Amino acid sequence: MTPFGAQVGHMSGKRDYYDVLGISKDASEDQIKQSFRSLARKYHPDKNPDDPDAESMFKEIQEAYAILSNPEERRKYDVFGHERPGGSPFGSRGFQGVDINFDDLFGQQDRSRGSDLLVRHSVPFQAAMNGLDDDLEIEVLKNCPSCDGSGSNIDGGSRTCPSCEGRGRIDEISMIGPFRQRVRKDCAPCRGSGRLVSDPCSECKGDGRSLQSIQVKFSVTPGIASGNRLRMRGQGEAPNSPNGRPGDLYIEIEVQKHQWFERDGADLLMALPLSFADLTLGTTVEIPHIDSENLRIKVPPSSNPGETITIHGRGLPLNANSSRRGSVTVVLRLQSPKKTTRSLKNKIKEIRAELEESIPQIEDRIREEANSRRSR
Repeated sequence: MTPFGAQVGHMSGKRDYYDVLGISKDASEDQIKQSFRSLARKYHPDKNPDDPDAESMFKEIQEAYAILSNPEERRKYDVFGHERPGGSPFGSRGFQGVDINFDDLFGQQDRSRGSDLLVRHSVPFQAAMNGLDDDLEIEVLKNCPSCDGSGSNIDGGSRTCPSCEGRGRIDEISMIGPFRQRVRKDCAPCRGSGRLVSDPCSECKGDGRSLQSIQVKFSVTPGIASGNRLRMRGQGEAPNSPNGRPGDLYIEIEVQKHQWFERDGADLLMALPLSFADLTLGTTVEIPHIDSENLRIKVPPSSNPGETITIHGRGLPLNANSSRRGSVTVVLRLQSPKKTTRSLKNKIKEIRAELEESIPQIEDRIREEANSRRSR
């Protein structure tokens, strides 16, 4: 049965608010907000100057959001639809719009905050096992030491802009048809800096910031993987306005390759080339390992190239807060000698006939291998 609210919505000539936002009736507050932001960006009249329907679509989206984002109004709408008792929730003048910060809507940067920085940093493979305390040196815009970020090293040479009160931005509210929009713009008198400089600093030319080399210390935790980013709050660029906050520094980690391991999360994969004798008779191989204890690989007799041996609990840590570790998977390979002496060739020829007698005929071997492959 169609919900009562939806029926009344069609009777009133209005589209159902949930349909307008493209969401289900059990949508969460976050889903409502995300849908509204996406649609509002798409149909904003400033973004669609040649589309005569954009303004009406935008108003419809705003109206739907105004109701569904308000828990009490949403409850009433779910029960009564558009024909709620007591008339329109917007009063006799009808819907007049929602006061929205369109800087937030379109993702424009807050100029009162310094820019974020991204640097890439390489660490040895061992850091993924043990973690690492590290540091790096970067050049970044910081408050000019000569004028202490004021833009002038002369008393009275720099003052807070009275138009924006040092924020560097001003809000303007305008009407587009029946709805309001609030737009944040650069302050014209100070050009977005938040200050008026009459005697510029000779070092920073009045900007209040200069490039400086800084040393950044950070810690890499066990289990770190290439592409992981560390966030260093406040280590980015200094703000352009005196009342702003510095940006953040992001360090993107690249873990260097190991000599023989490939990595899949916390699991490690390696190939182990062995001679025909080792594969046939079996052997035990010990190699250095990343946890400082030799990795012992026991190869059973009659092993074949391509078979795998799994050693549990000797991979990388799952994460910094866990004692559990991944596995090491060893793929067996046949390593044939690149050069053979006449003596070795004669010995191989002597045993070849005996080897042929101990294994099936070639066609049977091919069939067995195919059946084994298909049954995996």
